[in-house]
Amino acid sequence: MANGHASEQRRRGAKEKVVSDSDSDKVFGGSIPKLYEEYMVPLIFEPYALDLARRVASRSPARVLEIAAGTGVLTRQLASALAPGAAIVATDLNQPMLDLAAAIGTPRPVEWRQADALRLPFDDASFDAVVCQFGVMFFPDKAGAFAQARRVLRAGGVLIFNVWDRIEENEFADIVTTALASVFPNDPPRFMARTPHGYHDLDTIAADLKAGGFDAPADVATVAARSRAGSARIAAIAYCQGTPLRSEIEARDKARLGEATDIAAAALARRYGPGPLDGKIQAHVISVAG
Repeated sequence: MANGHASEQRRRGAKEKVVSDSDSDKVFGGSIPKLYEEYMVPLIFEPYALDLARRVASRSPARVLEIAAGTGVLTRQLASALAPGAAIVATDLNQPMLDLAAAIGTPRPVEWRQADALRLPFDDASFDAVVCQFGVMFFPDKAGAFAQARRVLRAGGVLIFNVWDRIEENEFADIVTTALASVFPNDPPRFMARTPHGYHDLDTIAADLKAGGFDAPADVATVAARSRAGSARIAAIAYCQGTPLRSEIEARDKARLGEATDIAAAALARRYGPGPLDGKIQAHVISVAG
């Protein structure tokens, strides 16, 4: 009976741990926004921001809504790529990320709004394009978020977003995730595989889009790029301290964040050598008419 009770406690504890990790995946607070902007943005986000902005600009929208804007890497590209008269509204759930984005600034005025993608505070049919860079994976209800995007799109409007491909196609993230399993073998941090790289199945995405009210078939492009860092240490800091992976590490043992970063850096250096790093990254870009 005692063993059964202990087993039940372990099962309940494991369930609670999963919920805790899943909740922390969406939190970009504390020092994370600054480290995210300084390290993660140039490491993996800039080439895809340029790609996405070009795709949006090619449709000549008059009014664009960006959701999950983060620290504004795509917002800045949109501000440069769109026609001078186009209006941009950039939103994110995390106010600290928006605060940093606004402080960095853009080449033209942008309306910054804190907003939940599942409850967009905008009128129906009020945007020509809704765009999201690497944010959909964080939405707890993807179909619900797509339904909100569909609601605010005008007739003939378009939703354009990108998601990371499977973690095995993204070298730095895969190496860091594997390395951290050696630090916490009984409870490995799985943030990168679970969330950023956890929404790559195209059939699942198509089903969620349909459930969200998008009846037209989506156009999908799989885009490979290169991720470059000046050193293994820079890449390790980016992943271990500039994303919610930090919260996941600290939840296991706050005192071991530095050790975890060191081990991730060592694993990257073993793969790429002591100098600059150059690894593959890959994402899917999805465009669908409203």
